[in-house]
Amino acid sequence: MSDATMDASLNGPEPTQLKTADGLPLKVALAKSQARAKRRAFLLVAPLFLFVLITFVVPIGQMLLQSVYNDGFSKNAPALGQWFDAHPLGSPIDESAYAALASDLKQMKENRTQGEAGTRINYDVAGTRSLFTSTARKIERLEPPWKEAILGVDEGWSDPNLWRAMRSASSPYTVDFYLAAMDHTRDKDNNIVPVDPQRAIYGKLFTRTAILSLVITVLCMILAFPIAHLLASLPLAKSNLLMIFVLLPFWTSLLVRTTSWMVLLQQQGVINDLLVWSGLIGNDNRLEMMYNQTGTIVAMTHILLPFMVLPLYSVMRTIPPSYVRAARSLGATSWTAFRRIYLPQTLPGIGAGALLVFILSVGYYITPALVGGADGQLISNMIAFHMQKSLNWSLAAALASMLLGGVIILYWLYDRLVGIDNMKLG
Repeated sequence: MSDATMDASLNGPEPTQLKTADGLPLKVALAKSQARAKRRAFLLVAPLFLFVLITFVVPIGQMLLQSVYNDGFSKNAPALGQWFDAHPLGSPIDESAYAALASDLKQMKENRTQGEAGTRINYDVAGTRSLFTSTARKIERLEPPWKEAILGVDEGWSDPNLWRAMRSASSPYTVDFYLAAMDHTRDKDNNIVPVDPQRAIYGKLFTRTAILSLVITVLCMILAFPIAHLLASLPLAKSNLLMIFVLLPFWTSLLVRTTSWMVLLQQQGVINDLLVWSGLIGNDNRLEMMYNQTGTIVAMTHILLPFMVLPLYSVMRTIPPSYVRAARSLGATSWTAFRRIYLPQTLPGIGAGALLVFILSVGYYITPALVGGADGQLISNMIAFHMQKSLNWSLAAALASMLLGGVIILYWLYDRLVGIDNMKLG
């Protein structure tokens, strides 16, 4: 007997390989079926993935890039850029520097870009846009020596801080907009220093935004808890009827709700008229509830209240009332039963509602703009100002990026302390 025959007799007969009806091995057929299922699932979610990518991921990426990239000066001043590369920081501003400046000003005049270059420098040194435009208009009539000729047009070109700003802007990539967003700047020696206290506004706005958002969140929590508890305690038919009043604001335009509060809160508005009519205040002592923080808090609390009610209601509805009754039957007081039995079970809803309301508050724009005035506006209003009025998009992007970073940190802290898995929104 051969060795192969002996091994086959010892190992027994070979197992029969299972096959499908069309002759494919079962393992291969299963792999193909799983691959088709994965392709089908990917095609189903592909439209949503593309939508999120185009409308969310790409704009955020562009915003982050805009916050550190601005080529308004660098692309229009190549000669100065070469001079700055060849001369380190601290080098004297000699004739060759002014010759490079004259060359760039001539090119700017031909391309009509002196305003764009001046605007970029104006972000760092106020008043320089007019310096660029006025000098560019006269540059064709100037002759060497360039330093004497350009300084003869305007002595402002001798400012060392101006040359520091042009050196910094000679590269399109910069962190100076983040410094400005943190109320810092660079001095003539390129050292980072705080701005003049009278110009330090962004830190105050970030602080005010955080404080007002926290106050609004706490007020929403205090007002929403009894409402949600009532809805969860009533029979389903009655709670569904009352839920309509909670959802009713969603069917009304945000602008309409905000302007309604303007009618109610202004000095000649409904609330002040009622207080004067009832004799609680005099006609000369009407309350100022508009264009300040009071108006912002009142209007935003009303608008964001449903976002706190709904998560609380969704959690409270699932808590069996027998738990509290059992605690009271064992001798616990109503307060003890609420504090130790009922309240801990509502924490997922409280956390979800608080996080939702706070995040919505820090980014709110329309309501603070209409009823907040100078004292009640938030950082979102300053971002809108730089986007629409000053056109400093890089600074607006830096402020928005810092706001986004703060929200992400808040979300991370919530995940570490409470856990996102415990969040319940409905």
